[in-house]
Amino acid sequence: MAAAAMALTGCGSSSDAASGDKVNVVGFSILEQVNKTTFADFQKTDAGKDVTFSTSYGASGDQSRAVVAGAPADFVHFSLETDVTRLVDEGLVAKDWNTGPTKGIASQSVVVFVVRKGNPKNIKTWDDLVKPGVKIVTPNPGSSGSARWNILAGWAHATANGGTDADGKAYLTKFFKNTAALPGSGREATTAFESGVGDVLLSYENEAILARAKGADFDYIVPDDTLLIENPAAVTVDSTPAAAKWLEFLIGKDGQLDYAKQGFRPLVDVGSFETPGANDPSDPYPAPKTLYTITDTFGGWAAAAPKFFDEKDGIVTKIQAETGKQ
Repeated sequence: MAAAAMALTGCGSSSDAASGDKVNVVGFSILEQVNKTTFADFQKTDAGKDVTFSTSYGASGDQSRAVVAGAPADFVHFSLETDVTRLVDEGLVAKDWNTGPTKGIASQSVVVFVVRKGNPKNIKTWDDLVKPGVKIVTPNPGSSGSARWNILAGWAHATANGGTDADGKAYLTKFFKNTAALPGSGREATTAFESGVGDVLLSYENEAILARAKGADFDYIVPDDTLLIENPAAVTVDSTPAAAKWLEFLIGKDGQLDYAKQGFRPLVDVGSFETPGANDPSDPYPAPKTLYTITDTFGGWAAAAPKFFDEKDGIVTKIQAETGKQ
């Protein structure tokens, strides 16, 4: 963990603070591109004048553990609630971090299927993923928050409408047997897929949209049933005052508009906008027929994390070991 902290501390920064407050931002990998625009727009406001940012991005779990190990952080934005509660348990984030207007959530998306141009394997549903011969790319749940969302979305599908835990386990066993790669983070998974690995990539919708906006030559499918991804953010207890102002901006209309234009589903009404890279840039976020949530479907992360991802007894942990996909 100390080594992780040293590595994180050495990451590049958006600028060096010559005056005003400097905010150390630690986030999960997919945020790197979208934050560049949002930082710039915040700096144009009275609250953001003379504020500078130092940034570090990587797999959500690794980033959280690095902060515990001593990496500097004024503001954290992770993939999973459990990566924030780890900091709460260490006294680094206040216990009431999730009592604000968005209940601690700073960005949201859904799980989608990224496929080769023209969708040659005709992958449209969760059941298509586990057909013989389909090669899946998804991040590794041991390090990546996006991987955990992906896997729970598949479980939710398999156990919907009266399905049992046995049905879920059977589905995930087939799923992991079909995995061609388990990269360390959501961004690394996208890179692997773009390099030619696999037939389908499980991804955040925003990651797929951003990649296409930057020229990636693939399609993405929003399945009829999928899981709502909710990414938490918080200021640390010893943060610079500008960190709280940055959080307020981010979850407000202007910050959410920036995020919506770059692939994230907005948390608040931001008016009309277009999202380059989306299937329909003028109507980028179609409502899935069935949208599972971590709270309603799984009882929240406090229940889901140990059940599925405990390092020894988690359902997913055991299935990975049994299938040799770790």
